[in-house]
Amino acid sequence: MAESGPGKVHLFDDFCGPEIPLAIAVAHTAAAGYNIGPWAVKGDTDTNDAGVVALAVPGGAVRLTTTNEDTKGVALTTDLILSPGLMGPIVVEARVQNRIMTEQELFIGICGLIADDVKSPLTFVGATTATLTANDFCGFFMSDELTAGENWHAVFNGGSTTASTTIPDTGVTAVISEWDVLRVVIETNGTAKWYINGDLEATVVGAVSTTVAQGVICGAFADDSTVADVDVDYLLLDANRDWTR
Repeated sequence: MAESGPGKVHLFDDFCGPEIPLAIAVAHTAAAGYNIGPWAVKGDTDTNDAGVVALAVPGGAVRLTTTNEDTKGVALTTDLILSPGLMGPIVVEARVQNRIMTEQELFIGICGLIADDVKSPLTFVGATTATLTANDFCGFFMSDELTAGENWHAVFNGGSTTASTTIPDTGVTAVISEWDVLRVVIETNGTAKWYINGDLEATVVGAVSTTVAQGVICGAFADDSTVADVDVDYLLLDANRDWTR
């Protein structure tokens, strides 16, 4: 087949369509999950206080809300459908805002491990260092346990450049109730670039494996015993189609 026609993989939702009924926003089994537009909702969704609900705001948005159990999360995801070497450049972009800055972790990007009970691909053991819980990931991370806990951090693992457990800080601070546009671009050679509100904030050559299949995660994860949440105005995935026969 010629490389023409639908040559792009494009997923997008601005969450301004039909309201999400409460019945599908909460109280699902963690194993089953559910879908919103083109995205799967995964995580600890088997209780009546966690899930995704629509927000009546200009342009539409959704709120991802976790339980109060440590490390438990709720995320919009895909399956492991992305191969950077075959489909790059891969672009993941989200417009998000926080209501709180404490006792939560956020991750927006790609990851090679997306279980039904989705977890953050890294967790913290100190004010500046992390445990990398997934072998392959690339994206934006925020954690209240970091010294600069209100800043967006550029995180990665799995490429030819060894990931550091000292988390790279973009220096860009999130402000409560203000939207940030987060965009990560992964090239076919594994180089990653992180943009915040249109500005290039970090570049790492060989940040990502070119052969490991990965998927999108946009999620919030509880830290200690406090509910975490994040508002998402839109979520975008753009990639080239793999035309291999």
